[in-house]
Amino acid sequence: MLNWFEVTMLGLLAGVIGTGAGGLLSIFVKKPTPRFTGTILAFAAGVMLAIIFVELIDESIASSGHWAAIGGLAFGMVVFYLLDHYLPHRHTVTEEETIFSGYLKKGTLLALGIGLHNLPEGLAIGTGFVGSQELGFSLAILIGVHNIPEGMAVAAPLKQGGFSFPKVLAITLLAGVPMGLGALVGALIGSISVFVLGLSLGFAAGAMLYIVCDELIPDAYESAGAHLSIFGIFAGTILGLLFIALL
Repeated sequence: MLNWFEVTMLGLLAGVIGTGAGGLLSIFVKKPTPRFTGTILAFAAGVMLAIIFVELIDESIASSGHWAAIGGLAFGMVVFYLLDHYLPHRHTVTEEETIFSGYLKKGTLLALGIGLHNLPEGLAIGTGFVGSQELGFSLAILIGVHNIPEGMAVAAPLKQGGFSFPKVLAITLLAGVPMGLGALVGALIGSISVFVLGLSLGFAAGAMLYIVCDELIPDAYESAGAHLSIFGIFAGTILGLLFIALL
């Protein structure tokens, strides 16, 4: 029998430890440049792409067939398009905003955006855990790794905006909290039936794919340029595939 508390805590730990570790690592980067921030966002996108196409979609097809995977994928992308349309937020900051208030605004927007998209990542962990414990744990580890550069991306502008290290660390930790809620919801919904499990895995994949295409990759290109972004995506995808093979 599935232990809802354990699933919720697994999602919560993956989110909080991942983004918190990124915030902790930011103390070693004194003045992160936009090129650095963009590259680590591209790396995060690469890890997420590996999770989407090698873990989530594959498991969705295996549990409920291609149509459930396609339907869930499309539904996830549509829902997050609507959320993005009605709750807009931006991740980039212009050259004219490189004053303290601009950095603080950027850091706050990043924290809110990452907190929002930690929900479908938690959903992926919860539904994955319903499929099998091995899948749930592997997704938690991969998503936790993916959240490290995102935590660094949140911490960088907050540090430059004058926030103290304890405040920066607290904000990066809080950005991971919604993943616990997502894991609980994913486990509850995925337990309804095998077909709903397949739909839920597809939905998580679609939501995450929208985030990658609409937020992470465009932000990386704007901050770091094409070549560094491609390198980051490639490195993240390879690392994600290596983790999947080893787990």
